[in-house]
Amino acid sequence: MKNLVLLLVFSSFMVGCAQPSEPNFVFILVDDLGFMDIGATNPDTFYETPSIDKLASEGLLLTQTYAAAPVCSPTRASIMTGQYPGRLQTTDYFGAPQPRDAGPNYSKTMFPAAYVNQLPASELTLAEAFQQAGYSTFFAGKWHLGNEGSYPEDHGFEINKGGIEKGGPYGGDKYVSPYGNPRLEDGQEGELLPTRLGKETAQFITEHKNGPFLAFLSFYSVHTPLMTTPELQAKYEAKKEGLGAETVWGEEGQRKVRQSQDHPIYAGMIEAMDAAVGVVLAAIEEAGISGRTVIIFTSDNGGLSTSEGHPTSNMPYRAGKGWLYEGGILEPSIVKWPDNTIPGSVSREIVSSIDFMPTMLEIAGIPPPKTDGISVTGVLKGHQQEERAIYWHYPHYGNQGGSPSGAIRKGPWKLIQFFETNGTELYNLDEDPSESMDVSGVHPEKTASLMAELRLWQDETGVTFPMLVPKQ
Repeated sequence: MKNLVLLLVFSSFMVGCAQPSEPNFVFILVDDLGFMDIGATNPDTFYETPSIDKLASEGLLLTQTYAAAPVCSPTRASIMTGQYPGRLQTTDYFGAPQPRDAGPNYSKTMFPAAYVNQLPASELTLAEAFQQAGYSTFFAGKWHLGNEGSYPEDHGFEINKGGIEKGGPYGGDKYVSPYGNPRLEDGQEGELLPTRLGKETAQFITEHKNGPFLAFLSFYSVHTPLMTTPELQAKYEAKKEGLGAETVWGEEGQRKVRQSQDHPIYAGMIEAMDAAVGVVLAAIEEAGISGRTVIIFTSDNGGLSTSEGHPTSNMPYRAGKGWLYEGGILEPSIVKWPDNTIPGSVSREIVSSIDFMPTMLEIAGIPPPKTDGISVTGVLKGHQQEERAIYWHYPHYGNQGGSPSGAIRKGPWKLIQFFETNGTELYNLDEDPSESMDVSGVHPEKTASLMAELRLWQDETGVTFPMLVPKQ
């Protein structure tokens, strides 16, 4: 009888101490961060990212993760919905010129395709799915998925700290308070925006440590305008001088492309962002919830290398933001899923930004809607997945020099279709990750089969195409 009483007391104690079974989620999205911009993927990087690198040492580093588009809004829409931008017709950054904006002096070969310039209200979002399952939901930082009426709070986020229609911190003093942002109160004089966003996220985590919650930290960093503190700029100017290296330039189409990492201001921006990541990771530890919190870190497109200050290099990967070459769509990506991802492990399995939503919902035990993405929980556990194709559709002229194009990747093969000429380029990325050798003429059958798959996908998703400008 005494043992039975003790057992009942112990059982009651354990029930009282039991932790919620639902995992928490912290999603960290960096704007314009290139694959080669962090130490975990590039030990020789000019930049310093100790917090991100520590996260990689504790989780799984995915080295074949792709953004669904080479610019921000389409990729962000794909993360929120699990759908390809081509299906939603959210194919360009929101605010980009529409074909109707072309004036009499328009000089391009094609009119770009029209696109939808806000996240469709009809689509179930990541936040709405979690909210419906009883999660608290939080958003901080860059939204760029529609005007007021289509802000984070209109798509399932209960708290919105700074998410508006703008693609960069263009109000107030930009990256320094006052921010001039209607969804973010100004901080103390001199406060940095990434620091503030990290602290807001950390505070939410602390206040909701009993969970479950979804915290989505979407940095404005490292998007233009290129700004950092005088101290950080001086630090990296000295580092550059100490290395004694000259900036290396190349050409991509009609653009010059940076081929060396040595931009002191951009380096300072990365350090400030990384420090804010550290604040968030520390908050998770201090709250005592690291064992039941899934952390995902990634970017929305490749590093900016061919325009707007040319702040970074994606070498050995070709081009950068705005292009469908690897430099424009290959993303740094880390997942820490306690008791499932092996600390310090690396995977070369192919993942797309459309996969984050179904993966997170499966981890949480929430029935997912039908999406273009798939759950990659097996990949996160170290398994191989069946070969599949992933696709891109970018029927626009990018600010960074890219032209209207589409692409498919399947296994080691990647085919790019250029809409202006209807020409194709084929690359074997296992043998040629820098995409320096177009082998479409050497492998005509592979080119034809991939082109056929791409066209079937374009038909199935109902993508819109650019139109040739009529000859006068």
